[in-house]
Amino acid sequence: MVDDADAAIAFYRRAFGAREDFRLEAPNGGILHAEISIGPSVLMLGDAGADEAGASTWAAPAALGGRTTVTLHIFVPDVDGLAERAVAAGAELLQPPTDMFHGDRTAIVKDPHGHLWVLLTHVEDVSEEELRSRLAAAG
Repeated sequence: MVDDADAAIAFYRRAFGAREDFRLEAPNGGILHAEISIGPSVLMLGDAGADEAGASTWAAPAALGGRTTVTLHIFVPDVDGLAERAVAAGAELLQPPTDMFHGDRTAIVKDPHGHLWVLLTHVEDVSEEELRSRLAAAG
């Protein structure tokens, strides 16, 4: 959920190359339900409070003091390029692209609507044994 789904969709287009596939507007003018595609992934979003039934249970990060209970993970061919594109579109870079112990190059951005995106490019396959060893070595 977001406070301004129309603006969020526009941001996701600029930042991640999202395509809007479906939109259902509520009688109050908000977006009750929208579907966007980023690569092969489909995400659903809407305006918090666009429908009275959801107003009491759905909240955007701003209503939670800027905190979020969800991270969105997407695998992409070029994490460096997408992180740069997201920042240029208005995202906040929380972790620059970094080669991680689990075999993925990873960046973390916070979108203007408060959601955290973990952007990953797979670099190498890592066995469970090697994963545990690398994690222990990282401290």
